[in-house]
Amino acid sequence: MSVHLKRIELSGFKSFARPSALDFTTPVTAVVGPNGSGKSNIAEAIRFVLGEQSIKSLRGKKTEDLIFNGSHSAPRLNKASVEIIFDNSKRIFDMDYDEVSLRRTVYRDGEGIYAVNGTAVRLKDILELLAGVHIGASSHHIISQGEADRILLASPKDRRNMIEDALGLKIYQYKRIDSERKLMKTRENIERVEALRKEIAPHLKFLTNQVEKIQRAEKLKEDLKTLYAEYIHRENAYLTHQRKKIDDEMRIPEGGLKGTEEAIKHAEESLLKARTKSGHAKEVHGLERELQKIRGEKDAYGRRLGRLEGIIEYAEIGARRGGEEGEEDASHPIAIPRNAINDFEKEIASRISRAEGEEDITLVKKILHEIRGLMANFAAQWLRQKSIRAVFSITTKEELAGKKEEKRAVEESLRELTQKEEKLQEEYISLRNLVEEEKDSERTGERALFSFQNKRTELLSRIEVLRVKDEQLRSLDERFKNELREAEVLLGHAPEYTAAESEIFSKDSANEPREAQDVRLRKIERLKIKIEEIGVGGEEILKEYREVVERDQFLAKETDDLIKSAEALDTLIQELEEKIEIEFKDGVNKINEKFQELFALVFGGGKATLRLVAIQRRKKKEDDPSLLVDIENTGGEDEEPSLKEPDGVEISVSLPRKKVKSLEMLSGGERALASIALIFAMTQVKPPPFLILDETDAALDETNSRKYGEMLQSLSKHTQLVLITHNRETMGIAGVLYGVTALDGVSRLLSVRFDEAKELAQS
Repeated sequence: MSVHLKRIELSGFKSFARPSALDFTTPVTAVVGPNGSGKSNIAEAIRFVLGEQSIKSLRGKKTEDLIFNGSHSAPRLNKASVEIIFDNSKRIFDMDYDEVSLRRTVYRDGEGIYAVNGTAVRLKDILELLAGVHIGASSHHIISQGEADRILLASPKDRRNMIEDALGLKIYQYKRIDSERKLMKTRENIERVEALRKEIAPHLKFLTNQVEKIQRAEKLKEDLKTLYAEYIHRENAYLTHQRKKIDDEMRIPEGGLKGTEEAIKHAEESLLKARTKSGHAKEVHGLERELQKIRGEKDAYGRRLGRLEGIIEYAEIGARRGGEEGEEDASHPIAIPRNAINDFEKEIASRISRAEGEEDITLVKKILHEIRGLMANFAAQWLRQKSIRAVFSITTKEELAGKKEEKRAVEESLRELTQKEEKLQEEYISLRNLVEEEKDSERTGERALFSFQNKRTELLSRIEVLRVKDEQLRSLDERFKNELREAEVLLGHAPEYTAAESEIFSKDSANEPREAQDVRLRKIERLKIKIEEIGVGGEEILKEYREVVERDQFLAKETDDLIKSAEALDTLIQELEEKIEIEFKDGVNKINEKFQELFALVFGGGKATLRLVAIQRRKKKEDDPSLLVDIENTGGEDEEPSLKEPDGVEISVSLPRKKVKSLEMLSGGERALASIALIFAMTQVKPPPFLILDETDAALDETNSRKYGEMLQSLSKHTQLVLITHNRETMGIAGVLYGVTALDGVSRLLSVRFDEAKELAQS
């Protein structure tokens, strides 16, 4: 037989002030000692560590009575602890350890701590663990002094609980009670969920009506979303394409302008060096500066004259049209004053005349470059005049007359400057011819400089045109951004489109007429107006509707899940009840066989049986130490779950040669023997890991003590025995004998192994 109980350690428990330990290495261990030595405290320590909650059953009134209270030789202690160690090599406990250690510690302030293998646990965990190995709170495996006949005197219900505990059925009882609690909570949750669904039903109906009104607005929003997506993506593709196009076109003249400026600077430096070597170079340079100054003044006067002529002509045309106003487009003709055209013709004719008189092809080309520059400047000047037409507004005749007088003065100044320019030009040409005769090398530099200057003029003109286009594109881009922000406000997010749509839009947007985008924009504006007429708050109502619908669906699913859970729990409870009843009846039959056998052995005949009787159902709980107490979920209620009351157990005995048929008619010794027979019968049917008998043989005479010892020897083959006794016959069957002595109120242990004692005596 495998020894299940290995060791028990006491420290501060009752009279065991000092740490004491008992090792259980044999199937039968006996504890002996004089009265008052504290040997019964060992049985109570085992009961204590296994979760006993009744201080009274431990021969105390309060928790402090379990802690050593001090003596003359030892001080009072603040805590008491008991640890019991089981051999779990065969895994009788559902734990993957070779040893299972249970420790319980109490303090004087009432605090209690439970631990399994050093880990703190709840009392519930301790009781469930012990129930799995047939050790329960009813303590059928711990028979203390004076309790041998407790099972005989117990009520049918309590007796059933003791038998269920001995048969290892309490674990199913715990599961049944726990399932019943869960079932009650589940039914309460079902009622609560159904009440919630009834509560939200009217609001859900109201929201459904509101959603039907909003569906039309949602349809319009979907149309708006689709239209917005196409419009915005096409506009974005168009703007991106135009931006890239302008940037690409701008990159060429800007890059060329930088190189041209550097080339002009280099050419001017080279030309200046060449001219300083000539005797007439300074004079030529001075004439050039004067000519440039005069030409600059002429250009200024020309622009001023052109502006005045434009103002005058615009005013006269406006007067003839009766004050019509309108915005010009790109195809509108530009009004250029006649005298500006005449001056331009004179400039061109003057340079052509000079070119005709020249024989040097280099000078002719230079003059042609000058003509090209004049033409470009003239065109750029009057193109710019168009963009400032808004300032050409004259409101009175006096202002018009003043402008005409100012025009005549400008024309006179322009004529004077032209005459002065012609005179200086002649001097310049004459002097330059002399310089050219002296230094031919200067001509190449001048031609290069002139060429670079013309190129710069062309590049500046191209840049100016591109800047105008860039400004127009910026205006379109700003309108696009405003439309995009408004779309995000109306839709709640930026319009979306698929990758395929994006590819189509990107291809079409560059070549699509701009009128198509205007049509889309007008459709968008109409949809906005319709949505605004429906009113705001639709999205909030839809959101609330979805939330309420989801909640109602969740509650419906929760109800279904709870109903299924309740059905599963109800099925589990029925299965547990059936299992308990079947195994209980089978166990009672087996106990009956052993009980009859042992009863006949003890009394030399007779008959003893267990039979099931119906128990009257009660409404309130009774103090039943065999039921698992759920410390965390008591909730202050004392109503028991509505379970079907099981049958109780009655005991019938018939002694040989006596007309005794009831337990009440048995003497004290007879009750003790009958109780021992029943306890041993229960133990043999479902052997527990150990059985502790505290002076259960005290009332037996020598003959019965011998029979008692024979039963113990037979029983020790099935379970481990710990005997607290004064009986010599009982001591004789023990493998180890522990003696308990008391000195000054403190218990001490001495141990003797009988096999070692026999060897010592023989030697």
